[in-house]
Amino acid sequence: MVQRRAALLDGRAGGRVLGDVDLTAALAVCARDAVGSVLATARLEQAVGRTLRAAGGTLWGYEEDGELLAVCFAGANMVPVVPGDDPQVLSRALDAFACLARGQGRRCSSIVGPADAVLGLWGRLRYSWPAAREVRDDQPSMVIEHAPLVTADPRVRRSRPEEFDVVLPACVRMFTEEVGYSPVSGPGGPYETRVHGLIAQGRSFVRIDPAQGSHGHRPSGDVVFKAELGAVAGGVAQVQGVWVAPDRRGERLSESGMAAVVQIARGEVAPLVSLYVNSYNERALAAYRAVGFRQVGTYATVLF
Repeated sequence: MVQRRAALLDGRAGGRVLGDVDLTAALAVCARDAVGSVLATARLEQAVGRTLRAAGGTLWGYEEDGELLAVCFAGANMVPVVPGDDPQVLSRALDAFACLARGQGRRCSSIVGPADAVLGLWGRLRYSWPAAREVRDDQPSMVIEHAPLVTADPRVRRSRPEEFDVVLPACVRMFTEEVGYSPVSGPGGPYETRVHGLIAQGRSFVRIDPAQGSHGHRPSGDVVFKAELGAVAGGVAQVQGVWVAPDRRGERLSESGMAAVVQIARGEVAPLVSLYVNSYNERALAAYRAVGFRQVGTYATVLF
């Protein structure tokens, strides 16, 4: 009886759980906003040739007259994708996704993506889900599709597997500063596994200033700049986790470091490099603009 009632509600709202057979149509929806949907697209591309289950989440869709107009990936992060500028379609799609989300209950650690979809979805869920820890409602979404405007730091390079024990503490410090708690859960934990994976995939970038007397490739120094390509999909590489060691801030390492990341990413990974940043982080915004990033939209993040 409960399942039948949920099915009726889903049908009335126009939303349904999608399956592997829907991946091509879902990717076509995401392609309409490659920058805004990159977090979802990355998961869907992982599922192609495998399964959505292997990609670590559930995929919801919103249809009108048999046409898929919006999708929402519900995994560790919930990412709604409602391309286009029709406010009525946006409203109906978010109604559908909220219906499905209420039925499932909160399992994600955040809702993230284009601000109108994220904040609209959260507005529909805030009275039925547990309270959010923080709502970041204004995060400029920025892109660069040309060579950086400042000189790239030649010492910024891809992290090496043997440098994991040097890179991980910098990643943890960045995450703790940004989110407010440590992501560490022990050897083999999900955060540690992700850092390992980004290094192995060539998507972790660092500048390590070596200690005096170090030799060869043996890690012997401190990370003074780091960044990752946290999501790569649909011709877009999204930079995440930008961090400069506190005692080196003010040296413009973020500008030259980001220039290096952009240069490598555009040459070897994707032609379009994107990122999003809190609007109050004026220093970071100024650095990214100096490199050549321009704002193309606004993200929002609801943290639990």
